[in-house]
Amino acid sequence: MSLSLSLSLSVFRQALYPSPEEGWQIYSSAQDADGKCICTVVAPAQNMCNRDPRSRQLRQLMEKVQNISQSMEVLDLRTYRDLQYVRNTESLMKVVDGKLKVASENPRSLNPKGFQELKDKVTQLLPLLPVLEQYKTDAKMILRLREEVRNLSLVLMAIQEEMGAYDYEELRQRVLLLETRLHSCMQKLGCGKLTGVSNPITVRASGSRFGSWMTDTMIPSSDNRVWSMDGYFKGRRVLEYRTMNDFMKGQNFVQHLLPHPWAGTGHVVFNGSLYYNKYQSNIIIKYHFRSRSVLVQRSLSGAGYNNTFPYSWGGSSDIDLMADENGLWAVYTTIPNAGNIVISRLEPQSLEVLQTWDTGFPKRSAGESFMICGTLYVTNSHLAGAKIYFAYYTNTSSYEYTDIPFHNQYSHISMMDYNPRERVLYTWNNGHQVLYNVTLFQVIKTSGD
Repeated sequence: MSLSLSLSLSVFRQALYPSPEEGWQIYSSAQDADGKCICTVVAPAQNMCNRDPRSRQLRQLMEKVQNISQSMEVLDLRTYRDLQYVRNTESLMKVVDGKLKVASENPRSLNPKGFQELKDKVTQLLPLLPVLEQYKTDAKMILRLREEVRNLSLVLMAIQEEMGAYDYEELRQRVLLLETRLHSCMQKLGCGKLTGVSNPITVRASGSRFGSWMTDTMIPSSDNRVWSMDGYFKGRRVLEYRTMNDFMKGQNFVQHLLPHPWAGTGHVVFNGSLYYNKYQSNIIIKYHFRSRSVLVQRSLSGAGYNNTFPYSWGGSSDIDLMADENGLWAVYTTIPNAGNIVISRLEPQSLEVLQTWDTGFPKRSAGESFMICGTLYVTNSHLAGAKIYFAYYTNTSSYEYTDIPFHNQYSHISMMDYNPRERVLYTWNNGHQVLYNVTLFQVIKTSGD
């Protein structure tokens, strides 16, 4: 997984001008469908070293590269969104084109009703005009970025010529030091507090209104398999795609037929196994993909099932399994808890409950929920206008009400899960598979570095 220049630049400054007494402010976020990790590091105030004028020149150069990188990321995201819109209107354009051809060949065939229908179709195409105008603007931006990159290359060549063999070796040692500090920083970036959710990225439109899709939350990033489970009850068919690109195209997949049907959409893939709720029971099943067998199944004592305590959208969503940086979790409720959300941390091998928390939040008032760094975040609805409304911290057994908005693009979310490996939210939204990047915040002390 590559790192954005916003992270690299700040750590580069820290490597050149260390200040161990102060801490870094870290905003970290997963980014696009290519798996690029975007992290923004706000470094402490530094005393800029002026002994080497090339340090300043390199710093200015990296800032220019950072600006170009950010512009390209914005351009890429906007182009991806607009391309989807153009594709969605393609069929409508073909209909309008066909009707226009018929009308031009035989004007008398166009009666008042047909004329009004054609006018309505053309009206539906009007939003396409600003999209095309944006494409013109983006084309100019690409030309400008190309010229800036060419100029940067010339500056780099000039710097390289000015630097002798000794200077190059010194720079190489600094880069090695930077890489060491960078890896150390990334080891500490495991957890943080949720401060924001990005705009949605639609990966694919497939399946029914309800379902779930996911990647493994624990295995190495070299394993890019994607799993899809359509429907919310009595399903047994799990599709395994080789890569995210294959999932987007609907190709190169194998089928797993589960020995027991599932209930709800709260499934999770954790370390090569699928954990899911068995239909019409409070039994959790661990199914191993490689051996195609059930390794263990255990009843979640007292947990409601079969739409006793679902989320607000129903769908047998009584038991929601999820994983984060701290392990495997079950989110559910019981009659003694009066329908309030209960969180239990599970032992992945035996499915035994290790610890349980009562959040006090009514599950039927929740649209969906997900765990990040041991904190349960709850949305107040599954419909349009939803926001992340409540957070429960298991490390302190405390809670707070939050106000973190996100765009519910297709107006009906039936699955929302966090993947700690990619720092992204996977959602199933009215037959669309959608990703959200998350922004986490923390302060990392460097005194021990």
